[in-house]
Amino acid sequence: MPRHHELKFRVVTSLQRWVGNPVMKLLPFQTLLETTGRKSGLARRTPVGGRRIGREFWIVSEYGEKSQYVRNIKADPRVRVRVKGHWHEGTAHLLPQDDARARLRSLPRLNSTAVRAVGTNLLTVRVDLTDGAPDRPA
Repeated sequence: MPRHHELKFRVVTSLQRWVGNPVMKLLPFQTLLETTGRKSGLARRTPVGGRRIGREFWIVSEYGEKSQYVRNIKADPRVRVRVKGHWHEGTAHLLPQDDARARLRSLPRLNSTAVRAVGTNLLTVRVDLTDGAPDRPA
């Protein structure tokens, strides 16, 4: 990874970890992705900006396989997603062959803009939801 990408990664992830994520997790309708920590085995909740379409939930990781939640998914793809205040269980799939930039056009605009601005290695993640009735498309 080029030096400026590494610096950007460190700055952005530090701000997310220590400022943004703790605040965002407290908001009752913030979408959250819950993975199992690959080392600790504990539940790890990450605010994400994605969209549920039928029985699938789509997100784009701005740092690809370097993102902690992606590394957790690689170790254990069983996840939970909180959408509109309701938790759903599912199985996450990493889709490196998907056009992540094109995918961002179908996801919430504000988050997609931020991901494009700070991301250096975009990776699409699809969660196949295994419980509950599908939401109607927005």
